[in-house]
Amino acid sequence: MTAQPQTSGPVIAEGVDEEPVERNRRQFEGKAYIFIAILSTVYAAFHMVALNGVSIEALTGLDIPFLPQFPIETWNFRILHIAGALVLGFLLFSAYTFPDDDAPKSGLPVLSVLSALLVIPAIWSAWTAISFVMFLNSGQAMEMGGRVIWMSMAQVPDAFSAYAGIYDREIYGFGIPLLIATFGAIVLGWFERRDRSKFAVSDIVLAICAIVVCIYLITVYGTAARNSVGTANVPIGVAFAATAGSALILELTRRVAGLALVIITAVFLVYVFTAHLLPGILAVSRPYSWQRFFGHVYSDAGILGPTTAVSSTYIILFIIFAAFLQASKVGDYFVNFAFAVAGRARGGPAKVAIFASGLMGMINGTSAGNVVATGSLTIPLMKKVGYHKKTAGAIEAGASTGGQIMPPIMGAGAFIMAEITGIPYQEIAIAAIIPAILYFASIYFMVDFEAAKLGMRGMRDDEIPKFADMARQVFLFLPIIILIVALFMGYSVIRAGTLATVAAAVVSWLTPHRMGPGSVVKAFELAGTMSIQIIAVCACAGIIVGVISLTGVGARFSNLLLGLAGVSQLLALFFAMCIAILLGMGMPTTAAYAVAASVVAPGLQELGIPALTAHFFVFYFAVVSAITPPVALASYAAAGISGANPMETSVASFKIGIAAFVVPFMFFYNSALLMDGTWFEVIRAGITAVFGVFLLSAGVQGWFMGMRGVWFTRVGLIIAALCMIEGGIISDLVGIGLAVAVFLVSKFVKPEPGASIPIRGAD
Repeated sequence: MTAQPQTSGPVIAEGVDEEPVERNRRQFEGKAYIFIAILSTVYAAFHMVALNGVSIEALTGLDIPFLPQFPIETWNFRILHIAGALVLGFLLFSAYTFPDDDAPKSGLPVLSVLSALLVIPAIWSAWTAISFVMFLNSGQAMEMGGRVIWMSMAQVPDAFSAYAGIYDREIYGFGIPLLIATFGAIVLGWFERRDRSKFAVSDIVLAICAIVVCIYLITVYGTAARNSVGTANVPIGVAFAATAGSALILELTRRVAGLALVIITAVFLVYVFTAHLLPGILAVSRPYSWQRFFGHVYSDAGILGPTTAVSSTYIILFIIFAAFLQASKVGDYFVNFAFAVAGRARGGPAKVAIFASGLMGMINGTSAGNVVATGSLTIPLMKKVGYHKKTAGAIEAGASTGGQIMPPIMGAGAFIMAEITGIPYQEIAIAAIIPAILYFASIYFMVDFEAAKLGMRGMRDDEIPKFADMARQVFLFLPIIILIVALFMGYSVIRAGTLATVAAAVVSWLTPHRMGPGSVVKAFELAGTMSIQIIAVCACAGIIVGVISLTGVGARFSNLLLGLAGVSQLLALFFAMCIAILLGMGMPTTAAYAVAASVVAPGLQELGIPALTAHFFVFYFAVVSAITPPVALASYAAAGISGANPMETSVASFKIGIAAFVVPFMFFYNSALLMDGTWFEVIRAGITAVFGVFLLSAGVQGWFMGMRGVWFTRVGLIIAALCMIEGGIISDLVGIGLAVAVFLVSKFVKPEPGASIPIRGAD
């Protein structure tokens, strides 16, 4: 991303839409690039076609054998969705980071040879899986009721003994070779070194293993096997395939999202096999076998459950939408529009960051990714106008995190909530409006008060884009407007997202960045690449969900919350907040919410809290885990740009986003903030809550009505804010009275910073 220096003309955002290249992503050239580009394009386009139920025959007029027919059965579609991301992910993302100078990595040749040898068990396992498919298609399996291939020799009647050898082939011909190839390639991948422009042999093996798992689970994993999920009768081949598939998901998650989620998942995996040894609420009555657990986890109770249901539909659809917006350079326009609107205000770049990051963040679905996209422009400008580098990073981190709670898209969080709760999407999006306003209003106040304390100016007219020029391009907001209108007209999310995607391409024809066939293909290629991280993360979160659903630990946490509520409901909510933040640390928003919703939300509902309120409560704290020390991904990403200390930046971002830790308690005590009530109640609650976060920001920053605060006036403002936030008539009057009292003391008594309250009789 680049920007013109202030001395040479206005700051113009360029390259905001460019996807950052991770340090472990391969950069192919020539035929390798063409192959990956085709694979990525086909993968994304496949989802667009499948989600809209368009058959290949309808598109081409040809009856082409072996191509999938739409609509695809749900389980199979999700398995294909994960397998495609695994194949693309392992070919694109290395197990290690490349040096900054892109110098070739030197490694031991023997490692490449060993990796090449792993192709043998991978192919052997693949051939065995294909032979099972051929057996099923031969018609003989029907004579066995479609169940014989999973029976042991002792279980098969004498008349069918000819088929009993298939059980052993599942173990020695399919399962063991698959595990050898999978785990061997994962380990060798950590050490094998190849140039950034070349495929690693171990990664090719992992891609083959992902395809093998997909073939087996789709073609051999029949209805009878699915009915055995969660029982001790899970087919042995399914357990092998699920074990390999889970290992592949964990390794890809490590490569694209770091170790935090992998470590948390590993803790849950250790728990499931040791829970029978633990005391208290963590204990289970009897141990779970390897076969039972992994047969359970690769089902709609785990990996193929709600997280993948959302990533395979809504999330990838909106990733495609975002890719089309990027191809038409709408992201650049969003940032430039923000500069034109907010750049003149004091501390202008900080307010631009709030506006631009909110717009970008609701679409891209990751707080840290949004920091990188907009922060590389706004953070240096904030430093230039006088913000401390840690404050500049903190503002960007807080604003980017807020994009995840901004309707209508909410970084895909709204769609996951709708999937888990069954509450209509439109109801969720409407309920999110006031809490999002409160969050961004709070950040705006915090930023404004900081700028006032430091005596900052706004940017000059010659330093920012002209508003008139931006207004002439306001039609670039049309895709988002069409999306919102279509959703509230009752169109399905998929249909509305598709219409918005088409609109993004059409609107581009009114700009210099017109999308032709080449640009459309490039957008699908970009979408395929962008989707890898979130798909891997959602699948990994599905493993945790599978553990929770099998062991019932979520229900036991619910009982714990009920016990705490008997002492104090506020204590129970505080405990739920801590668990949601801890579970969300180090994870992208979607995974953080999915895991927290499985553990915490049921307990809150047991307390009698409505489902919408309970899930919004959990969702908010899962989101703000991105700016909560000590593991604050968004803050760390911002610190990397600002050059500040990561921990100092995370503490500062926690302070900037303090309202997000209060807002969930606000709508718990006052449901009108979630649009639950009469119009008068909703409007009154919204106005008093905005005034409340204004007072809260003033108290935290120590700046109120143009006057510096001292410790006791700041405490008074915070107490007044909490009174306004509570939502009752009496508490509102108390809050207003306290605020007036603080103003009068600050105006006429004028206590100096560091002063104490005068006490009669003191020296």
